[in-house]
Amino acid sequence: MKKNSTYEQTKKKPTQVSLGKPVGVLPVVKPFVPLTRKSVLELRISSLDEDGYGTSRNEDGMTLKVGGALPGDVVLAGIDHVAGGTAFCHVKKLIQPSQLRSNNPPCRESADCFGCPLIAMKYSEQKNWKRGMILAEIAKYPALSGIVVHPLLSPDNLIHYRTTAKLTVAGKFSEPFIGIYRRASHDVYDLEQCPIHHPLIDKVVEAVRKGIKKGKVPIYNPHSKMGLLRYLVVRVSTHEKKAMVVFVTSQRSFNEIHHLGRFVQDLVPEVDVVVQNVNATEGNVIMGQKDYFLTKKLYLTERIGDVVFRISPRSFFQVNNSGANLIYRTVREWAGLTGSETVLDLYCGIGGIALFLAGVAKEVIGVEVVDEAVEDATMNARINGIRNCRFEAGDVAVLLDEMSSEKLPVDVAVLNPPRKGCDQNVLERVAALGPKSILYVSCSPQSLARDLDVLNRLGYTCSEIQPVDMFPQTVHVENVARLVKQ
Repeated sequence: MKKNSTYEQTKKKPTQVSLGKPVGVLPVVKPFVPLTRKSVLELRISSLDEDGYGTSRNEDGMTLKVGGALPGDVVLAGIDHVAGGTAFCHVKKLIQPSQLRSNNPPCRESADCFGCPLIAMKYSEQKNWKRGMILAEIAKYPALSGIVVHPLLSPDNLIHYRTTAKLTVAGKFSEPFIGIYRRASHDVYDLEQCPIHHPLIDKVVEAVRKGIKKGKVPIYNPHSKMGLLRYLVVRVSTHEKKAMVVFVTSQRSFNEIHHLGRFVQDLVPEVDVVVQNVNATEGNVIMGQKDYFLTKKLYLTERIGDVVFRISPRSFFQVNNSGANLIYRTVREWAGLTGSETVLDLYCGIGGIALFLAGVAKEVIGVEVVDEAVEDATMNARINGIRNCRFEAGDVAVLLDEMSSEKLPVDVAVLNPPRKGCDQNVLERVAALGPKSILYVSCSPQSLARDLDVLNRLGYTCSEIQPVDMFPQTVHVENVARLVKQ
């Protein structure tokens, strides 16, 4: 991985502030000048926040957040910017490593990239930290005391597990940058070899980089609003051992992208699907609404357990197949289905959980607000020969009202909302249907704890939570919570 970035790179020499060396106790940070982007501080890191920043605090109450630092580290930290009572920093030098650090981390440049904040931490410590984060959120709600939080389940691979990458393309065609935005900036960190990406993704990225140079493909500049190529999306099917490449462009310009796609396929024969997606809008939404296929094949297929999924360019699909399998199996086990139950799967996406449950349920009803996802879910049911699943598109709260008025019997409800969790009116409508149990799948410990507290007041008690480490090396953790009607 390169340490370069594209926009607004500054190389100003910092003014170092000497604070003395720590002598066995937590040093008091006493800056001799107001903290600015020129300041450099020697800090002992006391904790890790939910975003993966190592934190320290000075005697004035200012919090210093250091990307790439771990609790117990002593670091020389450079200030990136100061906002209110918080200074955001980067590690300039690791003076004394923490005992939490791995002796041989998969990536040596994680402090610069900061896409995987925990990658320098021993994996056993990552699991302990994530479970502790869940316990801390649950402890904020007295009604949730007594919940059993199991040890984390780990996927098969701790690196090279990510099968989808959405990368920004920046710079000039003579020196393209393909990577991710640095935190709180518009600088692009160029990724050459990423340890969490499936190796096929790295092969595609390198081929695209060469193809941009060879074809002199104009790269979009967000400042001038000029150029063509904006993003690169790569999907990998571990089942087929094939890849899909999506070039997101600012306009429909066939010639350059056609030749780029052919070049990439020549270098990487595993690329089966090539797509141009046009996104002329401003903002941070990556994909537009129009796809132009440059290959005869229009989709990949993936398998989780016994279920086959068709993946189109804009389909939502879990990026870690092994992790998704752990979640689906846990939901199926805890649902305790006998074949006579009606299951309601809310926020069903392309039908992953619903199709996993279909074989042990009488009927599964999936609800999803995104029309394209419902179309994919319906297609996935068809190609698997599953006939006891139906999927409905629409606002979850509205459809729940319709189900309630129809007195639809629901035995088990599955909730798998986005990171913000469920609106309270959705939880109230689910409880009003009276399912015997609820399985709540969440990617946010904060919103999960909040919603479990609401459901507790609505008559549903959570007995246990199974964390799943869907994204090793990062701060993210998935959870499956089991609730029963009181």
